[in-house]
Amino acid sequence: MTSATPRYSRRKDEILLRVLAQRVVKIKDLAEEFAVSEMTIRREIDWLAEQGQIERMHGGARIRQVANEELSYGFRAEVNADAKSRIAGRALSLVQDGDTVGLDASTTALALARVLTSKKVHAILTGLYAIDAFNHSGLDLYVCGGFYHAKARSFVGTGAITALERLNPDKVFFSCHGYTVEAGFMDPNPQEADTKRALIRSGAMKIALVDASKFGKRALATTARTEEVDLLVTDRELSLEYRTHFERCGVEVIVAPPVIQAYN
Repeated sequence: MTSATPRYSRRKDEILLRVLAQRVVKIKDLAEEFAVSEMTIRREIDWLAEQGQIERMHGGARIRQVANEELSYGFRAEVNADAKSRIAGRALSLVQDGDTVGLDASTTALALARVLTSKKVHAILTGLYAIDAFNHSGLDLYVCGGFYHAKARSFVGTGAITALERLNPDKVFFSCHGYTVEAGFMDPNPQEADTKRALIRSGAMKIALVDASKFGKRALATTARTEEVDLLVTDRELSLEYRTHFERCGVEVIVAPPVIQAYN
């Protein structure tokens, strides 16, 4: 009995990851994939729905249709991890030794933090996990402080904003929950958005790290309008509508190259 509990927990995590990545999943498909009964999958979907993490639908489940939804940091880090890694690798090439770099608390900025330790930079951080990534790097860090927002593993609020307003990083890297032409870059938590806005304003160069899944998605609060950003790094070619809009707003677009697999 004790050995079944960890497997059950991990399977629920895997189901949630598939819902986040695919947006809609079918009970029949999940039962075949995990080699369990449809009743077992139905119970796990019921549990996830009761926790408010997904929505039940006939024969399956779907991602919650709530614009200001905040997903747990660990799950967000796993979704589109390859795209975030590629974006981080391309963003790293924009950083020079001696730069002061600001990073938001997004999972994409965390991917950049993990490779940024190869550069001799000063870092301004608003996310707890980014602090961990730099922990043994020997680099100078500035942590903005403020109220700790546990779900996003970030520091937000008046204290963080006041600290950021006194700083002048060379480059600020940030991501978002969603982006539309009309509203710009958006996040679900207003305090998170306010703090991110202060970080973005502080930077001499403002660089958005946005994977393709974010385009067309909305969230509660706007963190930056398109014209307030200098450069966008993404993982796929943009549609004509988005590319035209970014060009009109003076935003340079860089598409991260695919990872080249080496074969023996």
